[in-house]
Amino acid sequence: MIIEHDGFGAELRRRRIAAGLSLSELAGKVYCSRSFLSRVENGRRRASLELAQLCDEVLRAKGALVGLVPAPGSDTQQRAGRRGSGERAIDLVKSPRREPGSAPAQDRAEFRRLLRRGDLSHAAGEMRDAERHYTAAFRSAAGDSRAQAEAVIRMARRWSDPGQVDRELLQSLRRCLAALQGDDSIEAAGLRLRLEAHLAKKTSLAVSQDTAAGLAGPGEGARLAEDTLRRLPDVGDDEVRCEVLTECRWARYDFMSAPDALVLSEQLRDAAARHDSPYFRGEALMALAIDQLRNGKIFSGLATANQYRKHAADTHSTLVVWQQRTLDALLDLWHGRFDAAADWVFRESLEFTELLSADFAVPADNLRQTRLGQAYWLLRQQGRLAELFTSDLAGDVERHAYFPIWRAGLALALCETGQYAEGADLFLGCAADVELFPPSGWAVPTLVILAEVCAALDLEGGFEGELAQVVPQLRAHLSPHDGEQIALAGWPTVLLGPTARACGLLALAAGEPETALEHFRQAEVPARSSQPELARLRLARARALRRAAGQGSEQHAVRLLREASRGAEAYGMSWFGGQSQALLDDPRRS
Repeated sequence: MIIEHDGFGAELRRRRIAAGLSLSELAGKVYCSRSFLSRVENGRRRASLELAQLCDEVLRAKGALVGLVPAPGSDTQQRAGRRGSGERAIDLVKSPRREPGSAPAQDRAEFRRLLRRGDLSHAAGEMRDAERHYTAAFRSAAGDSRAQAEAVIRMARRWSDPGQVDRELLQSLRRCLAALQGDDSIEAAGLRLRLEAHLAKKTSLAVSQDTAAGLAGPGEGARLAEDTLRRLPDVGDDEVRCEVLTECRWARYDFMSAPDALVLSEQLRDAAARHDSPYFRGEALMALAIDQLRNGKIFSGLATANQYRKHAADTHSTLVVWQQRTLDALLDLWHGRFDAAADWVFRESLEFTELLSADFAVPADNLRQTRLGQAYWLLRQQGRLAELFTSDLAGDVERHAYFPIWRAGLALALCETGQYAEGADLFLGCAADVELFPPSGWAVPTLVILAEVCAALDLEGGFEGELAQVVPQLRAHLSPHDGEQIALAGWPTVLLGPTARACGLLALAAGEPETALEHFRQAEVPARSSQPELARLRLARARALRRAAGQGSEQHAVRLLREASRGAEAYGMSWFGGQSQALLDDPRRS
C-alpha cells in the first residue's frame, strides 16, 4: 500500500542515485536497514524527521529532503504513525562484533544513534538539544570507555564562558583519559589525542591565574597542546587530525606568534577538506580568516570570509550565521562602512543575542562581549565615546574588567573624552600587570590599546613622568609583533590597526621620532586596505615629522594632516577630525 504523498521517497531515490550510492551504502550511513530504506523510497513507509535529517546531511540536500517531511504532530504524520503502529520507524543496522570491554552491539547502536542526533542538533545550532543527546549517548555507553570518550569529546566542542575555565568538563575529560589507560588500540590512541587537545584548550581559557583551575593556568594548557601536537601523526585519521589541530591552535593562541598560528590554521584547512565534515570546515575557515587578518593578509582574509559566508548559507545554524555576521561587521569597521556596522551592532546583533542566549546556543557572555567590543570601536571611530558613559555600555566594560583589554579600553575612553587624569590613573594600574601578560594572543590588542592611551597622554602633555614609567615596558612586550601584523581583538571582534603603528606611537612618546617614522613606514602596507586606518597613520606620521624637524618636515606634516582631516570628514570621524584640525591650526603641537 502506498502511503507517501509528499514526494520524499522519489526525491530521496533521485538524490541517492545522483550521489552514486547504492541502497545498502546509504542505509549504512543513516543507520537503518536496506529493506526499510527501500520501502521509504517506494512510498510504502513514511520517513521520520530524524531519518530525513540524516539523509539530507549525507546527500548534501541543504534542507530539501527535510522540507518534504511533514512536521511532527501533523495529521499526515499521525496517520502514518497509526498505519505503522507496532513497527520501528528506523531499523538499526547491526553493529560490529563486540570487543572485550566494549558495550554490547545493541547498546553501541543506540549510542551511535544518539551521537548522530546530537551531531545534527549541533550542526543546526541547537546546542541544548545537542547536549541532551550527547549526555544520553554517554549514559547509554556505560562500561564502554571508548564510546564514553567520544561522547565527552562532542560535549567539549561547546563554547565556554570567555576567560573562564569549565571545571566540570575538565573533570570529565580527565576521567575519560584515565579510563583509556592501558588500552593499546589505534582507536584509543586517537581518542586520547583528541581528549588531550580539548583538555589543553579548556585549561588555557583562563585569562589569568585568578580564573584558572587551581595551579593549571593558561600556560599549562599551552604546554599540553604543544606536547599533543608533537605526538600527532602526519598521516592517519583525519577526524583526529582536525580535532587536535582545532583545539591545540586555540590552546596555544596566546603563546605562539601570529605566523605560527597561520601555519596551524592552514594545516587545519587541508585536513578539514580531506575529512569533509561541515563542523571542521567551519572551524577551519574561521581560524584561517582570523590568522590571515592578524598577519596583515587582508585580501586573503576577505577571500576566506567569502568562503565562510557560503558555508553559513549551507547550514541551518543561527550560531554560524551570527559568527558570519560578526565577521562581516569587523570588516565593515575596518573599511569605514560605519552605517552598515551600526545596523548590525545596535539592531540585528541584539536580536541574535537574545535568540542564541534563550536557546543556550552559546554562553551569553560570549555574545555580549563581542557586541560590546564592536560597539565600543564604532563609537570610537565616530568620535562618540562620550556615549559610553551615558549608556549601560560603561557598566558592561567594568563588569568585564578581569580582561585587561577592557581596563585599557576604559582608560582610552576617558582620555578621548577629556578626562586625562582619570585615564592616566587607570592606565598606570593596567600597565602594572603587563609582566603577567602572555607573549601573544589577547596581549597584543591590549598592548595596542595601551599604546593609544600613551599617544593621547603624550599629545595632551603634562604626563611625562607617567609615560616614562610605562613606555619602555610596553615597547619591550610589543616589539616582537612589529612588522605587518594587525592587532585583532576578540575571536574575531575588531581589527585595531597595525602593530607597527602602535610601536611608532610608543617610540614617539619615548622621544624617538626617527624610530617612530620607521615604524610608521612599516605600518603602511597593512593599513592600505583601510582608509580610516590610513588617516590615523597620516596624523601619527605628521606628529613624528614635526618632532624630527628635518628639512621640509613641516610642509610634509601639513600635507599629511590635510589628508587625515579629509579622511576624517569623509568617514564621519568627528573626534579624530578635530585632532587633525587642531594640529593644522597650531604648528607647535605635535
